[in-house]
Amino acid sequence: MVGVPQPERQRGVYGISVAAELVGMGVQKLRSYEARGLLEPERTEGGTRRYSADDLDRLRRIGDLLDAGLNLAGIGMVLDLEAQNSELRAEKEEQPWRTTASTPPNTPAKPTSPTTKSRSPRSPGRPIG
Repeated sequence: MVGVPQPERQRGVYGISVAAELVGMGVQKLRSYEARGLLEPERTEGGTRRYSADDLDRLRRIGDLLDAGLNLAGIGMVLDLEAQNSELRAEKEEQPWRTTASTPPNTPAKPTSPTTKSRSPRSPGRPIG
């Protein structure tokens, strides 16, 4: 059986009415989310919106957050934070594993001195003992 090739997830292939039907929202909702900056579908040269699979996932996420009680301003903040988190995770995965800067590799940490006195949580700055 020959499989049907799938478009790239970022490529806009769905018109607004198809996208609205796929995510179970009205066309006007999609337009309002775009007006609020919550998503940015591709546009053809004639100005027709084209939604990608990633856009559809984002619309579903917006619906989930609305169901959880967030307003559109809060949803915008959540989506921005999620995007930043994803970027930071990707950067972290690209970096080679490093040990802490204060301890060279294969060097045991210094033991603490037995004469060091702990501090009381009730009176910071005053040693116990």
